[in-house]
Amino acid sequence: MFPAVESQVLLAVGLSAAVTYSLRLGGLLLASRFPRAGRFRKGMDALPGALLFSLVLPSMVAEGFWGVVAGGLTALTVVRTRNPLLAMLVGILVVFAARTVGR
Repeated sequence: MFPAVESQVLLAVGLSAAVTYSLRLGGLLLASRFPRAGRFRKGMDALPGALLFSLVLPSMVAEGFWGVVAGGLTALTVVRTRNPLLAMLVGILVVFAARTVGR
């Protein structure tokens, strides 16, 4: 009924899980040693936005003009409405419309 799973596959999955868990645990233990105020804290607070921007910007540029328009309208929507879900929907719809209608 079920196909046989090779031992190498199980070993790879098990090792991947162990590495993932140890990285998360190490991050938690290391985070307790960081300063909780000052410049370091400000930098850490800015990090999620910087990571998100670094992931989104290449896609916007790859999409061309309409990708930049979608990114701008997404930013404008989230600033005006404070609703990230609506902002993402606006950006997705702009790219969808641009792909559907053609460039």
